[in-house]
Amino acid sequence: MTVELNHRITGQGEPLILLHGLFGSLENLGGIARRLEDGWQIHALDQRNHGSSPHTDDMDYPAMAADVVAYMDALNLDKAWVLGHSMGGKVAMQVALGYPERVKGIIVADIAPVTYKARHDAVLDGMKNLDLIGVTTRQEADKRLAEFVEIPGVRQFLLKNLERIPAEQAGDGDQLFRWRLNLPVIDACYQKLAAAPEGEGPYNGPVLFIKGADSAYIQSKHQDTIRQLFPAAELKIIEGTGHWLHAEKPDTFAALCRRFLGS
Repeated sequence: MTVELNHRITGQGEPLILLHGLFGSLENLGGIARRLEDGWQIHALDQRNHGSSPHTDDMDYPAMAADVVAYMDALNLDKAWVLGHSMGGKVAMQVALGYPERVKGIIVADIAPVTYKARHDAVLDGMKNLDLIGVTTRQEADKRLAEFVEIPGVRQFLLKNLERIPAEQAGDGDQLFRWRLNLPVIDACYQKLAAAPEGEGPYNGPVLFIKGADSAYIQSKHQDTIRQLFPAAELKIIEGTGHWLHAEKPDTFAALCRRFLGS
């Protein structure tokens, strides 16, 4: 069953759907949206169990792709370009494989159509074990999360999911903050999110993979799978970037997108 995704629409032109990664929200690709909205109508989505979109009891790539297509149906978008980072890239691939007639082409940022080993155990453990009782500021939450997640930038990203509980919903206890995302379901479904998109393909439309040179998410051993599923795929590499390539070098990333979308 699909859910109605929270979204933000900016710009004019052909529709371009933006899909964030795990633990993210539509804000994560905001810099890219601003750089492309002069030429495309940007549809930035919060995926299920993330951001301000509804919480569900399950999540996998077929369901998340169906959410995107339901969004397109609701807005009368016959076809669209789709750009996704990390988990969002897998959703973009799933949309292309499952609904090729709805896709003009896809941009996949730093992820391959393969199953990965668990990479977020420490993050999940930290978020699950973070004691929010008595936390009155984000700085205090950051200090507590540092016991589980060492890298400040990762903590800053994760804590964007922390929201203050509205007064009318607050109980009599000492908890002022809560996680906005559906952490229990994300944790329970993590193996599904680490899995490859489903579908034997191929999707023969235009596909651009963009890799961070310092990231290990797209490797040479993945090339055969990429070619099998996406015969027309091309790969661009941004030097001096890791998995967060769109945030580390947004101008370069947006320029590659612009060239691909306009070709």
